[in-house]
Amino acid sequence: MTAQIIDGKAIAAQVRAEWKVRADTLIARGITPGMAVIIVGNDPASKVYVANKVRACAELGLYSIHVELPADTTEAALLTEVEKLNRDPLIHGILVQLPLPKHLDAHKVIEAINPDKDVDGFHEKNVGALVTGETPFPSCTPYGVMVMLEKTGISIEGKHAVIVGRSNIVGKPMALLLLHKNATVTICTSKTVDLAKHTRDADILVAAVGRPNFITGDMVKPGAVVIDVGINRNAEGKLCGDVDFASVKPVAGYITPVPGGVGPMTITMLVANTVRAAERLSAVSK
Repeated sequence: MTAQIIDGKAIAAQVRAEWKVRADTLIARGITPGMAVIIVGNDPASKVYVANKVRACAELGLYSIHVELPADTTEAALLTEVEKLNRDPLIHGILVQLPLPKHLDAHKVIEAINPDKDVDGFHEKNVGALVTGETPFPSCTPYGVMVMLEKTGISIEGKHAVIVGRSNIVGKPMALLLLHKNATVTICTSKTVDLAKHTRDADILVAAVGRPNFITGDMVKPGAVVIDVGINRNAEGKLCGDVDFASVKPVAGYITPVPGGVGPMTITMLVANTVRAAERLSAVSK
């Protein structure tokens, strides 16, 4: 057995084309969906992420701006920028690039974003709505994983899904989205006893632990769907995921690569959420 590789780039291109139709419908009505990204400091990885997000907006004909602030920006100054964007009628989606410098309270900043413009899906209102299955803005990485599974034709209902990692950005919302599709969900943490026992029970295994090559072939059930959310650098400085691709590929039924797997889907769903925000806000303003 060798796993079928899930091509995130190809699926992302398909999904972006679908959402471009919706964006074009708005643009024809004189409404150009707009996204604003705030970046604080000079973190190289964050700059790359922001550039990719701006590029994705351009592909769909969306309006985008990015606000660059120095690393020593005060919390008051950052909150002022957020409030400006909350009031800007040309901006339908706002995101603050994480992580922020340590002197800034990320939770407070996220809560300052108008929840109707919270296209990252991090605001407490949208997280709470996710619990009930009613959020308009699912967190982009888990949302991307769900769309990827759907487009690949992978059934979720009745399957045992195991998530390694419990972050607010991936692990917890991933669990909720899978639950809403009638999966049986287990969340594992760094304190889980006999982790491999749990991962070997998974029909769908999502690795989001932030440790390079952490999931190895002996931890995977034969034929399982393995989704690698991790983005790490190994000892040689090469980009890799949380899954040891070489040892897992011969065991799994499906596997996502790093790069080219979940990453393109995350950015695609951010653009999708921005278009949806524009649709919602334009309907309110009628």
